[in-house]
Amino acid sequence: MPTAHEIDYRIYGEEMQYVDVELDPGETAIAEAGAFMMMDDGIQMQTIFGDGSQQQGGGLLNKLFSAGKRLLTGESLFMTAFTNVGHGKRRVAFASPYPGKIIPLDLEELGHYVVCQKDAFLCAARGVSVGIEFQRRLGTGLFGGEGFIMQKLEGDGMAFVHAGGHVFERTLQAGEMLRIDTGCLVAYTHTIQYDIQFVGGIRNTIFGGEGVFFATLRGPGKVWIQTLPVSRLASRILSYATTNRKEEGSILGGLGNLLDGDGR
Repeated sequence: MPTAHEIDYRIYGEEMQYVDVELDPGETAIAEAGAFMMMDDGIQMQTIFGDGSQQQGGGLLNKLFSAGKRLLTGESLFMTAFTNVGHGKRRVAFASPYPGKIIPLDLEELGHYVVCQKDAFLCAARGVSVGIEFQRRLGTGLFGGEGFIMQKLEGDGMAFVHAGGHVFERTLQAGEMLRIDTGCLVAYTHTIQYDIQFVGGIRNTIFGGEGVFFATLRGPGKVWIQTLPVSRLASRILSYATTNRKEEGSILGGLGNLLDGDGR
């Protein structure tokens, strides 16, 4: 029997999406701090340690330990639970933190276990466990882009993660290997073998501009890939914020910047 609450949902928007979750009486959704956008009357909001899943039972010490592990992935000790305490259906919505796509993951169909990048988790049905995944190989932890620790989603309910730019799903057959940029990896099922590989070649390493390592993913299983990692987006914004703007064109382009107040 399913242990997680069975929630209905709908995703709205294109570049800046939000997920609208429909809760029956007594059903609960959990979300990261800051993901909440709006909710109907009749929904009760409560701050909880960790994710509130059944795996956190066994007393205060176990709950503190489970919640404390979330600090290693850069998340807060606390999560927020939204429970429908009314008599009819109620809705609560959660928004993406930056341009990209929200990915719905039915954990029951995905083998009850998905590994995703840090900070990817947005919200889920009550009963989904949000933990940590250690990369046991030294090279993967040091050069894999996400470090030794990633997020782990376990259970049999719906979970939602967010990634930057366009996101697409790729199914790998047994033995099939895919090489991708380490920052473009969003999530993968537990059957995928994740490792890193040196790009190779002096010119590729020094002048390639694509990093020194690939992420290698070997099937069978499913992989989710993003086109715009948030680190790449932040780096581009930072470069514009810390350097003088250069225009492509004549002196008229610079004159236009002075007139519109954006020139430096």
